[in-house]
Amino acid sequence: MLDMTETNELKLRRAQGEDAERVAQLFERADVPCFCQYYQFDGDHRQWQDRCANHRSSNRQALEQDLTDNKVSAIIALLDEQVIGWARVARKAELRKLYDNRLYRSLAVLGEGEASTTFSISCFLVDPKLRRHGVARALLTACVELAKTLGASAIEAFPRGATDVSDGEQWTGPESLYQQANFRLIHDFPPYPVYRLNF
Repeated sequence: MLDMTETNELKLRRAQGEDAERVAQLFERADVPCFCQYYQFDGDHRQWQDRCANHRSSNRQALEQDLTDNKVSAIIALLDEQVIGWARVARKAELRKLYDNRLYRSLAVLGEGEASTTFSISCFLVDPKLRRHGVARALLTACVELAKTLGASAIEAFPRGATDVSDGEQWTGPESLYQQANFRLIHDFPPYPVYRLNF
């Protein structure tokens, strides 16, 4: 396992069109067929499962096109020029599928704040071989700074609060990550808590 603190330097920056292929390779290495396309997908749950199982190349192409067209705001982590981490931050208005989910749509606390300046962390992915090395923490810090530059007044997060799920299932980041970053718990409903950081 690589020791990033001594032999390699972790670099973080906003994802660009030129990164499309390397970002897609990260999803391939991690065997994650969604390629960060769930929130843009118009079909139902069954259609989404079919797309991920049988048409993952469509998801990959869509992600690469999103990056090429500068349609996503995301931070990448690079190690020796290889993309080993990805975190996406999006405006609330871009995540209607998340906010309209039955778990969250009736929460009064999510009606607070201006929708146009409220952002959310919608995706985390770290190379399986480099998890638990602080990559997600570095990505989150960079996402907060990116959201600020985009005019955010707050960032909301929807981690899995369960402790019996694998690292790979923590695709919105583990709850402890937000706690350590001083996000405030605004809805305590295990295993689906909601956190917010106001600026």
